[in-house]
Amino acid sequence: MPDGRRQILGFLLPGDVLAGSLLRERPRFSAKALTASQISTMKRTELQARVAMNVSILWAAAECCANEAEAADETIAALGRFSAEERIAHLFLHLMKRIASRSVIRDERYRMPLLQQHIADAVGLTPVHVSRVLSAFRERRVADLSNGVLEVFDLRELQRLGSLN
Repeated sequence: MPDGRRQILGFLLPGDVLAGSLLRERPRFSAKALTASQISTMKRTELQARVAMNVSILWAAAECCANEAEAADETIAALGRFSAEERIAHLFLHLMKRIASRSVIRDERYRMPLLQQHIADAVGLTPVHVSRVLSAFRERRVADLSNGVLEVFDLRELQRLGSLN
């Protein structure tokens, strides 16, 4: 933001596409890697030529944009109506679902290299408030985020807190 504050709108995982960059010449956002990353780019003219040869590419891009819009709608609802605990639980559930769809998860442990500042900037809280919530989750044996790994002890409680349904 112009005043130096930051709002994290989403987290990309390996294989994700910056969908907003598919349709616009210049994206209205920036991206920062939290881990070592490899990025591939494609010129718009090349993308347009590939879409002209294979319409399924267009459908894949449309699905990617629709998924981003759905996630944004859920985030807006969570930020507008949820308590601090519920916001963080919702973020964890969202990331867990996406991580689980890409890799093998063992014992409800998810690699998540997020700092409290990242969580705070994603859910509209201060890092101090995030720390309090994470401590409460740990004390109540709901979940623990330590050393870049989220371990879930009570999935039912996390779902009760963070589900929109």
